[in-house]
Amino acid sequence: MGFKGLKPIIYGGREVWPLVEGGKGVSATNHASSGAWAAAGGIGTVSAVNADSYDAEGKIVPQIYDALTRKERHEQLIRYAIDGGVEQVRRAYDIAGGQGAININVLWEMGGAQAVLEGVLEKTRGMVTGVTCGAGMPYKLSEIAARFNVNYLPIVSSGRAFRALWKRAYHKVADLMAAVVYEDPWLAGGHNGLSNAEDPNKPEDPYPRVKALRDTMRKEGISDDVPIIMAGGVWYLRDWEDWIDNPELGSIAFQYGTRPLLTHESPIPQQWKDALRDLEPGDVLLHRFSPTGFYSSAVRNPFLRNLEARSDRQIPYSKVEAGEHTVRLDVGVKGKNFWVTPRDLERARAWAAEGHTEGLRTPDDTIVFVDSVERDVIRKDQADCMGCLSHCGFSSWKDHDDYTTGRLADPRSFCIQKTLQDIAHGGPIDENLMFAGHAAYKFKQDPFYSNGFTPSVKQLVDRILTGD
Repeated sequence: MGFKGLKPIIYGGREVWPLVEGGKGVSATNHASSGAWAAAGGIGTVSAVNADSYDAEGKIVPQIYDALTRKERHEQLIRYAIDGGVEQVRRAYDIAGGQGAININVLWEMGGAQAVLEGVLEKTRGMVTGVTCGAGMPYKLSEIAARFNVNYLPIVSSGRAFRALWKRAYHKVADLMAAVVYEDPWLAGGHNGLSNAEDPNKPEDPYPRVKALRDTMRKEGISDDVPIIMAGGVWYLRDWEDWIDNPELGSIAFQYGTRPLLTHESPIPQQWKDALRDLEPGDVLLHRFSPTGFYSSAVRNPFLRNLEARSDRQIPYSKVEAGEHTVRLDVGVKGKNFWVTPRDLERARAWAAEGHTEGLRTPDDTIVFVDSVERDVIRKDQADCMGCLSHCGFSSWKDHDDYTTGRLADPRSFCIQKTLQDIAHGGPIDENLMFAGHAAYKFKQDPFYSNGFTPSVKQLVDRILTGD
């Protein structure tokens, strides 16, 4: 028995703790962390988002994109992703040693998501118990799961989103839907499913939202034995005491994304682990700079602050003199047909005087001002795009049809593949995107981590099961 009668559940034909490791993309979760989580009796999750593969000596293969066209680089990316995903699953399965279960996690919005998922499942038959998938509306998830006879666990942030998926596709493959992950859009790290109906600055209590999700599931005839997995903001099980064995909610499991970052088996570099110990409440920012267009949560480090500052140096323009746009912009742009307000002309001149001399147009008819070094980095990153997303706001790539979103590339965003690969493989933590959940400040407060203590995954799972 775990904390307050937390009982094992049957998943994939065996008893496992209802504790799920969140699958964090681009090498923040790998075989070592997820294999150990499964070995401890939980559900480990290998990220199949551009996972690492290894050479004959066991060294990580650097993902180099040397093809000339973006479409060919995208094909290279899919090959890397399948090789890496397969390698990670095989290794995790070995480490698990028949305990717990191994899931894989994909973002539906990643470039070539379907090809990657099918490629990994094809070569790991019998090793993967289930697939978690969110970031977008993965209607095809159930039919892919049926083809490979694995469970699927959709990630949603509302009962409404679940109902749409169920009505359109999932009801046809009801028996393989092993659980529904409720990812709290205000508390979870990484990309979040905040909809236009919700206010990013007004977090809502998850309990009524999860109850509404269960009510939706019941209306569709789904058994209360199909767990809802609470993801986002889960730290101490004692904080969720009234959720366990609660007839209103039905079967509940808990997903841990942030806490497993600080373990011996966690693959993230030491400087990233060290930085997690110093975070304060409010240091994780829910922002909209991601090229996916989704909200996402990351540590408000100099990298993120720079993106905030870049967007602050932004003015609207018209191509003709109209309304309040009565003066021509004379800094940052070549050509004379950018009309702005007199106040904005003053601001633009002030930014140029500070060295932000380059004006870059955005898809929203605004101009942002950057220095020449930053402009060169933005242009190079856009040109080097390897198509890691199904739709990328930063480079205007789309992974199908005519391969373009049809919108201007957005200089207020960034190349997410570049920065996530860099931080995961030892790049400077101040110069890269550092995903974390909003409860990450608890590392500093939780006595479990005092005196610099770093647990093994087994020690962490045992600790969680005590309620702490």
